[in-house]
Amino acid sequence: MSFSIEEVKQYQRHLSLPGFGKSAQGKLKAASVLVVGAGGLGCPALQYLVAAGVGRIGIVDDDQVAASNLQRQVLYTHDDIGQSKAEVAASRLAKLNPYVEIVPFAVRFTRGNAKETLEGYDIVLDGTDSFDSRYLINDACVLFDKTLIYGAIHQFEGQVSVFNLRGGPTYRCLFPEPPAAGVVPNCSEVGVVGVLPGVIGCMQALEVIKVITGLGDSLSGKLLLYDALSSKTRTLALSPDPKSRKIRELPEETSFCETVGQEEDVVIEEIEPVELLRMMKVKPDLLLLDVREDWERQLSRIDPSAHCPVGHFAQPGGPSLPDDFRADREMVVYCKAGVRSMMACRALVEMGYRKLYNLSGGMIRWSEDVGVPPPVG
Repeated sequence: MSFSIEEVKQYQRHLSLPGFGKSAQGKLKAASVLVVGAGGLGCPALQYLVAAGVGRIGIVDDDQVAASNLQRQVLYTHDDIGQSKAEVAASRLAKLNPYVEIVPFAVRFTRGNAKETLEGYDIVLDGTDSFDSRYLINDACVLFDKTLIYGAIHQFEGQVSVFNLRGGPTYRCLFPEPPAAGVVPNCSEVGVVGVLPGVIGCMQALEVIKVITGLGDSLSGKLLLYDALSSKTRTLALSPDPKSRKIRELPEETSFCETVGQEEDVVIEEIEPVELLRMMKVKPDLLLLDVREDWERQLSRIDPSAHCPVGHFAQPGGPSLPDDFRADREMVVYCKAGVRSMMACRALVEMGYRKLYNLSGGMIRWSEDVGVPPPVG
C-alpha cells in the first residue's frame, strides 16, 4: 500500500510506531467500517477512526442534532441544531482527514435496508442506544458475516466487546433475548455522565483498529466493564453459544422502550437494603428474585434468591419462575441499580403478583449499606 507525501505527514506517528508502521497503516487504509449511530458513542469513535486513516467510513443515523445532544455528542455545536447528524458529522470529519472516504446515510438502519447498507463494509461499530437496534444490528452481522464492535453505556457505567469475529460470541451470547416491553426504562429517561460515551466510544475505536491490523488481543470472547466513578475495569469471559448463530432472517422491528400500565390498586414499594436485611431475618418465607444477567450474578448476589434475567419476561408464556413463587407471596426484586427490577415488578403485576418490593438502589446500595456479598463460587 503506497502513501502520498501528504499522507505520510498525516500518519507520521503511526508510521514511526514500532510494531505498527506502514504495514498496519496500509491495512487501515484498505479497510471499511460502518458506524451505526452518530451519537454519544459514534462521535468519539468516528473522530478517531477518521484520524487513524480507515479508508472508507459509513455513517448511519436518521436523527437530527438537538440541544440535549451537546452534553455528550462532541462533534456538534449549537449551529447544527435541527440538522442531520449523519450529514453534519460527514462534513466536519472530512476536514479532519481528507484522505478518508466518508459516506453519510441519513436513514434509520432497518430490516429492509440492512443488507444493502452493510454491503462493502468489513466491520460494523454499534453506536446505538436501544435494544431494538442492537438485536437487529447483531443479527444482520451474523447473517451477512460482519464483525461487530459493541459498546453500551448507562449512567456511570459502560461495556465494550467484539462480536462475531471468526466464530466468536455474538451479542445474543451475552443477552440471548430482548427484554419485554416495559421491563427496561424509557430510552429518553435514563441519564448518562457526558464524558462516559467518549471513553467507551474511544475503546470501540481501538478495538476496530486492533481487529483491522491484527495487533494486540481483541475483546472477542470477553466483555469489558467500566465504572466511571471508581475508574475500575473488569473483563469477563464470554463463551460462544451455537444457538446464537441460528439466524435465518432479521427480527421484526418493535420498540423495547414502551411502558406497561400498572393497576391503580397495586403498590410496588421501594425497600431500603437495611430494611430488606431485617425482613429476611424475621420473614423466612420472603421471596427474593434477581433479574440481572447471568454474568452479573456470577460476580455477587444476595442469598438465598432465585434468578430470572429480565430478557426471560419476553419468552412465550412469560418467565419460568420456581414453583414456590406464587402470586400471593411477598417478593423482593433486585438488580444492579433498581431500574430493571422496578420494570420487572411492573411486568409481574401484569402476571397477577400483588405483594412486590423493589430493592432501592439495587446491589450498588446493598454493597454500600449492608456490605459487599462474598464472591460467588
